[in-house]
Amino acid sequence: MCFLRRPGASAGWIWWRMLRQVIHRGLQSFFYKLGLFVSRHPVFFLTVPAVLTIIFGFSLLNRFQPDTDLESLVAPSHSLAKIERSLASSLFSLDQSKSQLYSDLHTPGRYGRVILLSKPGGNILHQADVILQIHRAVLEMKVNYKGYNYTFSHLCVLRNQDKKCVLDDIISVLEDLRQAALSNKTTARVQVSYPNTKLKDGRSSFIGHQLGGVMEVPNSKDQSVKSARAIQITYYLQTYGSVTQDLIGEKWESEFCKLMHKMQLDHQDLQLYSLASFSLWKDFHQTSLLARGKILVSLMLILLTATLSSSMKDCLRSKPFLGLLGVLTICISSVTAAGIFFITDGKYNSTLLGIPFFAMGHGTKGVFELLSGWRRTRENLPFKDRVADAYSDVMVSYTMTSSLYFIAFGMGASPFTNIEAVKVFCQNMCVSILLNYFYIFSFFGSCLVFAGQLEQNRYHSIFCCKIPSAEYLDRKPVWFQTMMNDGHQHTSHHETNPYQHHFIQHFLREHYNEWITNIYVKPFVVILYLIYASFSFMGCLQISDGANIINLLASESPSVSYALIQQKYFSNYSPVIGFYIYEPLEYWNGTVQEDLKTLSQGFNTVSWIEQYYQYLRGDNISATNKSDFISILQSSFLKKPEFQHFKNDIIFSKAGDENNIIASRLYLVARTSENTQREAVELLEKLRPLSLIQSIKFIVFNPTFVFMDHYGLSVTMPVLISGFGILLVLILTFFLVIHPLGNFWLILSVTSIELGVLGLMTLWNVDMDCISILCLIYTLNFAIDHCAPLLYTFVLATEHTRTQCIKNSLQEHGTAILQNVSSFLIGLVPLLFVPSNLTFTLFKCLLLAGSCTLLHCFVILPVFLTFFPPSKKHHKKKKRAKRKEREEIECIEIQENPDHVTAV
Repeated sequence: MCFLRRPGASAGWIWWRMLRQVIHRGLQSFFYKLGLFVSRHPVFFLTVPAVLTIIFGFSLLNRFQPDTDLESLVAPSHSLAKIERSLASSLFSLDQSKSQLYSDLHTPGRYGRVILLSKPGGNILHQADVILQIHRAVLEMKVNYKGYNYTFSHLCVLRNQDKKCVLDDIISVLEDLRQAALSNKTTARVQVSYPNTKLKDGRSSFIGHQLGGVMEVPNSKDQSVKSARAIQITYYLQTYGSVTQDLIGEKWESEFCKLMHKMQLDHQDLQLYSLASFSLWKDFHQTSLLARGKILVSLMLILLTATLSSSMKDCLRSKPFLGLLGVLTICISSVTAAGIFFITDGKYNSTLLGIPFFAMGHGTKGVFELLSGWRRTRENLPFKDRVADAYSDVMVSYTMTSSLYFIAFGMGASPFTNIEAVKVFCQNMCVSILLNYFYIFSFFGSCLVFAGQLEQNRYHSIFCCKIPSAEYLDRKPVWFQTMMNDGHQHTSHHETNPYQHHFIQHFLREHYNEWITNIYVKPFVVILYLIYASFSFMGCLQISDGANIINLLASESPSVSYALIQQKYFSNYSPVIGFYIYEPLEYWNGTVQEDLKTLSQGFNTVSWIEQYYQYLRGDNISATNKSDFISILQSSFLKKPEFQHFKNDIIFSKAGDENNIIASRLYLVARTSENTQREAVELLEKLRPLSLIQSIKFIVFNPTFVFMDHYGLSVTMPVLISGFGILLVLILTFFLVIHPLGNFWLILSVTSIELGVLGLMTLWNVDMDCISILCLIYTLNFAIDHCAPLLYTFVLATEHTRTQCIKNSLQEHGTAILQNVSSFLIGLVPLLFVPSNLTFTLFKCLLLAGSCTLLHCFVILPVFLTFFPPSKKHHKKKKRAKRKEREEIECIEIQENPDHVTAV
């Protein structure tokens, strides 16, 4: 190998150039030998992957198990909210606090919840009798377990003071209304206030989450209720931690949902929406059941598209079965990957629905590139050498892109990822990418060997029969000639390669390349890109996190219907936030009282402290020291029936004869709009820092916080880490690739596509949840997969002009890119018909990923590469110098041989 040093070139540059070429040629040589080895042992490389698929396919059937713990999947694995939950639970049992710590969809433990909605214009309070009938039916409902009948009274959470079932206070309000109706009193005389109302036993109760769609009496000082549209009732079940108790609780929830469905049929004047603890998981898993048929349709569409796009009129060189076998190769590799996942005790969840589409998008790219590489080989070579040449030409690029896929999803599966569903998905994708790579060079490579052998022996690509001679065909009918045509009559004087008759390649060469590089088209492309960049930038400024769990559920499921009604009628107040004071505090001190008042300012409070201060002021009692404060609290205040329930909110300790308050709690509720979850996160972010700077040591907790605590950071971290990993690899290999500008252009293209997808999906109302983040990680790799071959071919091209270089690049790789992206996008269409928010998100994000990649490969890059480096002038100068040198040599020969001149 000889390198001529260019004037002005440094020794370091020569060394880097030598190193790059040595690495590149070494890889090409390796894959050439691999191709030869596969072509010499095709049966072995066909059999081994098939056997692996059979083995692991059976394990897939035998070990399939769904993951039922939704919190561990979609809630941040490591969050301060989980630590706060443990601390709060150590002070006050959360199981006993479920009724006070109201949460929209994330109530812990077993429960049954129902919303009763009156007709438009109706007043739900006028139907108290009907609602109480439904309530009694729930209390009397029985579930049988091993011969024993269990009712709600056997399973409910019990109150500490009287050991009765914990029921919502709205039930007491409804009973008062019914009694008033039976005694011929008007309902106006039973005063119902909102959000705090006075009960018959004297207690003040917060019913902001139990009464919805409220209209208040105008100018009412005590906020009296004029009418209401909805009532929400929750039935809390005890959780002892035993398997038997959990099974009975699950059966009770199931019967509860069936009962609500039956009650809906019996009471047409009311609309009933039920929810149980298993509803979220059930509707999350429902997506997989709904999508099964659509995924099969998607596979059929991809098979059809791959088969048609691999076909030609030339019956010898057409490869329809190779397109079909290529798609089947990715299918069996995905089955093998799934089998490995379940053998390693993996549990299925609905987010894994995206893996077949992700694997197909990458795998078929390798299939179509190998087909294009086969078409670029010389026909006069033996088929084994042609397979080796195709491997040498294609597998270097495919190895690089597969490695970047593995790095990106490997970073997503790292401990830095805080969402378990994302981590599990990325682990599976890493296995799928490795198996895809192995199956393509082994199984599909063997198929390519057999197809090449048939072509060399002049067998028909579909019917596998000998193609007759041209003389024989001329004597046959036209239909026979069309079926048996091997393309010999189409070869023209300027097309010596018969594969150029492939319809996509012909379209690109004869029509598209000339059009896209036309000087009059370029300004419109620049304007198009500016519009694209503007909308992308605008979308990136409006990104919102997708902590709302309904984004992952089947769209027509009971949980989504319930959540929408709940959001409409019960979003006036935030989830109840537990305010836990976990250190002894001088509650009798005026400064402490002011601090507590400041912290609770702006909130609707349910507080023993506030009630106690009012009690002291009402009876004109002074309690300015510790002994008086605690003595009156224990001996008088907590003895009264209307205040007895506050005993559960205070922890006393006794040291000798002295009593102390070592911990206490109160509840805060904020006024909110319909975007309750977003505002709940804002409340958490405001309250938590105060616990660090205030003299009062407290924590705040609600079960909703576990799902939303720093969710935005947790869910975006995987794509940031993956993007950084890919960027780092591309920068580190900047001087190890054939041309550094190839990596530079690749980084710019991938960044443009990624930001475009991110911005446009935000404008398309897609939130940043775990599905959209996984799609963004995939977009990074999908863009590299398709842009890298095009860019590297361009920067290495030696034609005179950039325009000619980009034409050659499109002609060489455009067919494979168009085949793969079209198959990918067509395969997404059935997802649009799956009634699930999860699949809608998947469809939107992958559609944008494929469309933006196609736009860059066929519109933006072909135009922009004609404006910017690398320059092709030095190639033109080299060729001009060589031509001048040849002309000088010819002149010297003519001068030395005058007889030759005379003869001419």
